[in-house]
Amino acid sequence: MLHQIIIQAKRRPSLIPIFIFTGVGGTGAALYVLRLALFNADVSWNRKNNPEPWNKLGPNDQYKLYSVNVDYSKLKKEGPDF
Repeated sequence: MLHQIIIQAKRRPSLIPIFIFTGVGGTGAALYVLRLALFNADVSWNRKNNPEPWNKLGPNDQYKLYSVNVDYSKLKKEGPDF
């Protein structure tokens, strides 16, 4: 498969940006799915020891990938403990 891509890139150099952007997009999507599977509070890999991991999040834990206006270090807890 990689051999065919190299042959096509040599024959038609205008396809090189398409191959690059497709590869970068696929890699970025795979890394984002991996991040969601490993670090998201909604995913529980160990149900016996940690059945509800979302209850252990503190108010200053950042669970979003990017937050524009929120400084998580200054937030205070507003709800009850479970």
